[in-house]
Amino acid sequence: MTLKDLKVGGSGTITAVGGTGALRRRLLDMGLTPGTKVLVRKMAPMGDPIELYLRGYELTIRGEDAAKITIEETR
Repeated sequence: MTLKDLKVGGSGTITAVGGTGALRRRLLDMGLTPGTKVLVRKMAPMGDPIELYLRGYELTIRGEDAAKITIEETR
């Protein structure tokens, strides 16, 4: 499952970060690293962008980038 598949209020733990080069480095630099717990706080009406809560702060990313992040959903 990817981060983009989570619904508002859903949470999970990042298991892998895809992408290559500068994109992957940018995602990792923003704190989206394996083992990090993530909560989807808000989503735009068309599903892009997505607002996340992780590591004590809010982060907004594009749906295209969220699709590159693999998570394990927590219930």
